[in-house]
Amino acid sequence: MMTARTERKPAAYVLEDGRVFRGHAYGAIGETFGEAVFNTGMTGYQETLTDPSYHRQVVAMTAPQIGNTGVNDEDNESARIWVAGYVVRDPARIPSNWRSRRSLDDELVAQGVVGISGVDTRALTRHLRERGAMRCGIFSGEALADDAALVERVRQAPQMAGADLCGEVATDAAYVVPAVGAKRFTVAALDLGIKGMTPHRMAERGIEVHVLPANSTVEDVYAVAPDGVFFSNGPGDPSTADGQVAVLREVLGRKTPFFGICFGNQLLGRALGFGTYKLKYGHRGINQPVQDRSTGKVEVTAHNHGFAVDAPLDRVSDTEFGRVEVSHVCLNDDVVEGLQCLDRPAFSVQYHPEAAAGPHDAAYLFDRFVELLEGQRA
Repeated sequence: MMTARTERKPAAYVLEDGRVFRGHAYGAIGETFGEAVFNTGMTGYQETLTDPSYHRQVVAMTAPQIGNTGVNDEDNESARIWVAGYVVRDPARIPSNWRSRRSLDDELVAQGVVGISGVDTRALTRHLRERGAMRCGIFSGEALADDAALVERVRQAPQMAGADLCGEVATDAAYVVPAVGAKRFTVAALDLGIKGMTPHRMAERGIEVHVLPANSTVEDVYAVAPDGVFFSNGPGDPSTADGQVAVLREVLGRKTPFFGICFGNQLLGRALGFGTYKLKYGHRGINQPVQDRSTGKVEVTAHNHGFAVDAPLDRVSDTEFGRVEVSHVCLNDDVVEGLQCLDRPAFSVQYHPEAAAGPHDAAYLFDRFVELLEGQRA
């Protein structure tokens, strides 16, 4: 139950381990539950809020000032805000930007997103880094004195582990993003929570992108006569995506060029026989250092993932579909950030190379996909 904002209403941010942060309502008044995560990006809050990968997550921003540039009508990554809740330290009192159309606070109210301001997000982030991501709730309005009762309500919320969410954020009907300029290739893109900039990056390279629902079958994928197949980013636990993994195994068996991003990387790992696991507190932000092991180059990359592929870093693995190696690795914690099939035209990365908003170091990966498509056609 949510109502419009009333200035300076009290609010509480409650973690399942019993830690409580007090502040003021930001956005809609009410209550919300989700997984407590933090994002280290200094910019790009609008892209973060509208990224479907954040479905059922309560996002705390580590940057102290949020909302300075307001909200515009051009930078959304989808048609709505997906975060379950929003936590900031110092919200902008007056947005200032030539493209701004409204304040972030007003946008949160309009979309019914419950948030909290005035929280020591540095202390919160240190807590999550030590204790790990966990369930949380934001409560605003009246009757917030009974912390024990609020903690118990948070503990009754569903966990992220085991959550099957990609179908909740994906398109219901297929649509086409036309190639920019002359059409060179056709790609079937499975929408698992796709960001709007991703098919645009492919379209810029002459690819006509057929975006398909998450539950599409092998027959649906090949009905568009694709030159290649793409699996997008998305929310939830990759261990639940058995249907999508089955489709991807068929794609690998037919030797169709494949490119996966984020959730798509995890599903490629599963299709190849690797396991996946939940990270302690995940990678979320636009400043994560990743090394491309084929070149030694270090990229600053944009991330949003709480799960990872369990693949060996020190050797090439033999799988049902041939040899596979870890192509990219996070330099902060040695998490697998990419897979490369050596006997199939397939690769994936765990981060977001469309870089909206974020660094553009990884844009070459779309060119690498085009090279696969060209090689298969030749």
